[in-house]
Amino acid sequence: MYNERRERIRALLTEKPFISIKELQSMFPDVSGMTLRRDIEFFESQGEAIKVRGGARSMKFITTSTDDAITTRMQENVASKEKIARRAAEFLETGRSIFIDSGSTLQRIVPYVPNERFTFTTTNPMAALELCKIGLPAVNIVGGKLDRDYQTVTGMHAMRFLSDINIDIAFLSPSGLSLKSGFTGGNYSECELKRVVVDKARLVVLLLDASKIDKSLPYTFCHLDQVHIIITDAPLPEDIAREAKRLGVRVLDVREDLD
Repeated sequence: MYNERRERIRALLTEKPFISIKELQSMFPDVSGMTLRRDIEFFESQGEAIKVRGGARSMKFITTSTDDAITTRMQENVASKEKIARRAAEFLETGRSIFIDSGSTLQRIVPYVPNERFTFTTTNPMAALELCKIGLPAVNIVGGKLDRDYQTVTGMHAMRFLSDINIDIAFLSPSGLSLKSGFTGGNYSECELKRVVVDKARLVVLLLDASKIDKSLPYTFCHLDQVHIIITDAPLPEDIAREAKRLGVRVLDVREDLD
């Protein structure tokens, strides 16, 4: 039966990180591949899976994150994050389409946004509300699944929303940076979204405090050759600094700024 088949597929999605079309065809030999693909699209619409080539990935496994919750991160390295955010605000340009992600450092950029005509897009509902209070900036909030712990919007609806948005300047905050892995995070869906943003943006600005340097998390969203500016509060390891210089990446150390 139709409902019974979907219940069996749902059970698989709770047990396995990936199910293939071939696997489903062997389970349901009397059902067409087109129908099975529609089943996958159904679970994607319900936020239970992401359709990928050859099958589907289970959101149960994808949304597991190794990042700390935003409430914890907001209380860490406060002074450094404040300096980094203040420096980043210098790269805001009026009349541009600007993306701000949900990192704890980026939440601190809002007080430094002047009351001028910017167009912001963000995955952070709290940041969107604070940006609206400024007055003149226009604010788009990405639609999708809201993660209450990380105060960010992710998922396929968010990806579709971003596909229709042009991004000129992107401010992103990774959870880790290493030469081998690049810029990484612990949440698959959030990193997939950041990857889309990096591909779209003309200018990519990465904000990271010392705790993120020489650290790798499970999912990479970009590498040094895709970044234009890094703002940090500590020297980069020699191998990363050398590669950044070779690629023409501008590295700004806020410790050198005068208070």
